Amino acid sequence: MNQFVRANRRRWVIIATPILLLLASLYGLVAGSVSISVSEVWNALTVSDQPLYRQIIFDLRLPRVLLGILVGACLATAGALLQGVMRNPLADPGIIGVSAGGGVAAILIMVVLPQFGYLLPVASFLGAFITSLLIYILAWDKGATPVKIILAGVAVNALLGAVTNGLMNFYSDRVQAVLPWLAGGLNGRSWSHLEFMAPYAIIGLLLSLFAIKPANLLLLGDDVAQLLGQKVELQRLLIIVLASLLAGAAVSVAGLVGFVGLVVPHAVRLLIGEDYRFLLPVSMVAGGALVVFADTIARSWFDPIELPVGILLACIGAPFFLFLLKKRGRSI
Repeated sequence: MNQFVRANRRRWVIIATPILLLLASLYGLVAGSVSISVSEVWNALTVSDQPLYRQIIFDLRLPRVLLGILVGACLATAGALLQGVMRNPLADPGIIGVSAGGGVAAILIMVVLPQFGYLLPVASFLGAFITSLLIYILAWDKGATPVKIILAGVAVNALLGAVTNGLMNFYSDRVQAVLPWLAGGLNGRSWSHLEFMAPYAIIGLLLSLFAIKPANLLLLGDDVAQLLGQKVELQRLLIIVLASLLAGAAVSVAGLVGFVGLVVPHAVRLLIGEDYRFLLPVSMVAGGALVVFADTIARSWFDPIELPVGILLACIGAPFFLFLLKKRGRSI
């Protein structure tokens, strides 16, 4: 009976999640300082007789909605992969330092080498990738266990936070341009940002589908996975690198948006279970829906002030993190 109930609930979640993404995207197109009805959105998308609405939707809202979908999908997928490979629901690109590595590299480009701004996505990925390797090396002692990786990640995260603060002090005259990015958000993002982020995000999301089988096997434990012929250490490293690519792609355009990779995969896991055949794609879609919905609220509910979406997501994610911490207790 329990299996029937879980299968039925999983079916409904799989059906409902794309609908939520569609509704969040539609809400992102209609809501804002200028309210536009659904019929007016349709006319603006299909007919060119409403130049003002067409400009608002095509130049401002549509690229932002699409970026929100990609950013949320990347962060949620990265979180799901890290939680699986480390067998810990508290693993997250932001918490273990992967996002911070991409963030430091991005800040270096923005404040030290602004003439190379077009390299921002590459720099973010390299920063996240190098940070992942550093964490893995620090955690290595005849094998890198999930607990060691998390502890090393927390320490590296603190170190990178200090590096970020140091850079901001050395280049205090350029801090104003970086502060909104540190808070995390999609304000001012346009088609150009979508163009240079989309290839990295789409490649990473497609590659993550190939990680479903090894992620499921790693859930069984290292010993069982090895008995089944899996190269555990290599697979764990490759999955962490893939999570770095996804986190770096998201960081490059949205800044340090936190808690999406923590909240979404764990909430999906509570609803449909651990099987990555369902967990990963549902997390992708749910992550996109969450970021688009939160971004729309952040820019429309506090008019005339636009709240960075990272702040709103932190207000949601921090209590959820504390809930997980309290629930797991000494088992973490």
